[in-house]
Amino acid sequence: MSKRKRQPPPDPAPVDPAPVDPTSVEPAASPATAFDELCARHADALVRQAFLLTGRPRLARRAVVRAFQLAWQRWPEVAADTDPAGWVRAVAYEHALAPWHRFRPRRRLAAKGATPEDRALLRAFLELPASYRRTLLLHDGVGLGLYETAAEVEASSPAAAGRLMHARERLAERLPELGLAGRSPVRQGEMLRVRLGELAAAQEVRVPAPRAVRTKGTRTARWTTGAAIGLTGLVAAATAVTVLTAPDRYAPPPQRPAATSGPQPGAPGDVSDGSGDRARPEASGPEPEAVGTPSASPRKGRGARFAPAEARLTPALR
Repeated sequence: MSKRKRQPPPDPAPVDPAPVDPTSVEPAASPATAFDELCARHADALVRQAFLLTGRPRLARRAVVRAFQLAWQRWPEVAADTDPAGWVRAVAYEHALAPWHRFRPRRRLAAKGATPEDRALLRAFLELPASYRRTLLLHDGVGLGLYETAAEVEASSPAAAGRLMHARERLAERLPELGLAGRSPVRQGEMLRVRLGELAAAQEVRVPAPRAVRTKGTRTARWTTGAAIGLTGLVAAATAVTVLTAPDRYAPPPQRPAATSGPQPGAPGDVSDGSGDRARPEASGPEPEAVGTPSASPRKGRGARFAPAEARLTPALR
């Protein structure tokens, strides 16, 4: 009895996929929409954080608006970043802590809606060095880990940990009522996070609309580009004019005659015959009165006489 070979089952017939309704697919968000969402979600919190760093409401708002404008100008780079909000936060902190802000007149510390304890905490916090403030705010205020904090402040993890420890110690010494002394580092971070959050939340925030920020950022980018192009053209024009008007060979300066004390040959009153003898003044009237020092070679038969003033610079006449 012969064995029949078993044939493999036929392939199933291809099934056409179900048609997709184009209205059910959410289109990808445009750059403007994504930027507006980022600005609306994080602008208020960033202004409050910048206020804690500087104690100046206007400077804090200006720093955050400038950071978002720069983010819009570099949106492809910011959109590709793993943490766009962190990118904007780093730029805002850098602008708020820029050293040239120290030369601006500083007004009285304004902490609206805060209790006296919160104002005392803000004063003590502002007395810390800028690097300590930024590290403490990122770790205890924002809630970043030590590694993320060190990366954002561009320092090593041990350096960031040292700044954090010294900042907490100074606050504990300045404000004993905070109760930080004798607490564990974790507990100190939790207590400071609550107090800094309450202080920041009490501040009034006024941030421009995202569309206004985008418009201002576009105008600033255009103005900067135009100014750079104009400056480049001006330098090129000045260089071309210099090249066209500059001489193509070296021209030595004209030589000036050497200064002499006596009359030159051929000058009026010169009776020299051209043989190199010095000119003799014509005898016209009596000689002037003796003035100055005695003559180096008195004439014969007249004794020692004084040479006139104009003869001091010339050799004795023979």
